[in-house]
Amino acid sequence: MKIDPIKNMVRGISEMLVDKPEAITIGEETREDSIILVLSVDKADVGKVIGRGGQTAKALRALVNAAATRMGEKVLLEIRE
Repeated sequence: MKIDPIKNMVRGISEMLVDKPEAITIGEETREDSIILVLSVDKADVGKVIGRGGQTAKALRALVNAAATRMGEKVLLEIRE
């Protein structure tokens, strides 16, 4: 699909942040005019992906938004355990 490069980018960055990269899954949901990427990580790694004060999650979402905008898509990132 068109957003596979974005999914690969999120997976690559997430693998560097977590202790259990094998537990990472990236799902995809469609809502009205946007695509939602659902990043799931091991329960122990959620804090590492979110970061202090949400800074890491905010940076990941900014990267996803920038990449999606360049591709002419609207993609949002949701983080779940």
